[in-house]
Amino acid sequence: MSSPKEGVLRWTGEGLAFSGRVGSGPEVTIDGDGKLGPSSTESLLLGLMGCMSIDVLTILQKGRVTVNALETRVEAERAPEAPKHFTRVRLTFVLDGPSPEERSKVDRAIELSREKYCSVLHSLRSDLEFETAVEGV
Repeated sequence: MSSPKEGVLRWTGEGLAFSGRVGSGPEVTIDGDGKLGPSSTESLLLGLMGCMSIDVLTILQKGRVTVNALETRVEAERAPEAPKHFTRVRLTFVLDGPSPEERSKVDRAIELSREKYCSVLHSLRSDLEFETAVEGV
């Protein structure tokens, strides 16, 4: 098992904006109003797109498939009532480089990311152990 990740997120004092980082990564802003940064749900979608895009690109490169450009688009729907969880997510991978003969390799890379490698997607599973704690109150 890999070492635990630690991070911090602090309210900026402005609206619903929070800034923070995980580990030694860059500081990011998450804004529930969507003014200073993406909202938390938008960040989740960006994380999912990023995770699968990195997997697909890495798998294709290891398979010696030429990739000149990769764009990943998302369409997502949320439940109308709280907690307004995502009910449907569709990712579209737009690639420049692979030949039509390499389509099966592209499909396989997406399948491997979805079924085995994308830690963001698999973190959304129902068997996730989730805990909360309170300090200072």
